[in-house]
Amino acid sequence: MVLEMGMKMNNLATIIPKLPLADWIEAFVDFLTKYFPFVFNSISKVIEVITENLVKVLSIGPPYVLIILIVLLAWYVVNWRLALFSLIGLGLIENLGYWPETINTLSLIVISVIFSIIIGVPIGIWMSQKGVVQSVITPILDFMQTMPAFVYLIPAVVFFGLGMVPGVIATIVFSMPPTVRLTNLGIRQVDEELVEASNAFGATTGQRLTKVQIPLAMPTIMAGVNQTIMLSLSMVVIASLVGAPGLGTIVYRAITQVDIGMGFEGGLALVILAMVLDRITQGRSKE
Repeated sequence: MVLEMGMKMNNLATIIPKLPLADWIEAFVDFLTKYFPFVFNSISKVIEVITENLVKVLSIGPPYVLIILIVLLAWYVVNWRLALFSLIGLGLIENLGYWPETINTLSLIVISVIFSIIIGVPIGIWMSQKGVVQSVITPILDFMQTMPAFVYLIPAVVFFGLGMVPGVIATIVFSMPPTVRLTNLGIRQVDEELVEASNAFGATTGQRLTKVQIPLAMPTIMAGVNQTIMLSLSMVVIASLVGAPGLGTIVYRAITQVDIGMGFEGGLALVILAMVLDRITQGRSKE
């Protein structure tokens, strides 16, 4: 029975030849790299300049200056408990000697999240206003979220080389879908009666969005931003494979050297940073 099924499958393969999908993709990539190198060079330069300047800004003064600023932000946005945790956790990272790597990781996350918001929120708003746009973009978002993260590194390296830039690009592509989805969802979930009331008062589409829908959808939109930050953190270690500096480099080095202690320290630093960013962006009310 199994042999017969195998023979049928072989016969089917001879009738329907394999699609040269890999060849098509490679030809498309070759076309882009040959005729549009100026586009990728420009993007690379912009991201490099932004990254370098952000790292310089975050590195101004001793580490405790930035630690105190983050602690005060945590206290203001959430409560004193998170501020205390941030003080202890970030102080531990500095004590372990991983503060420069933390700055690089924080820069990668901040830049990736900013670009994800700039690109993702308008797309989410567009989806919320046009059902056709939603039906077209939703499968693209499904593809972006289900594709293994490692796959994004291949075109990123081809187009942008090694270093921080391909790490940022791959992180943006991987982490942007939650911002798009939850922006669309938040606006669509606004009470229909409120939308009808704004229309009755003669509000334009822009006024309805800026004064009614987006403010009411802001908690959902911020939840999408929060998820984007968490996905960006999950890409840190993967981005280190293409030369992106940061805490991911520590973890990757520990894996290659089978150094359990270093791996635990690097992983602990990532967990602390993730918890601080997660709680701050959730913006729980102060107690």
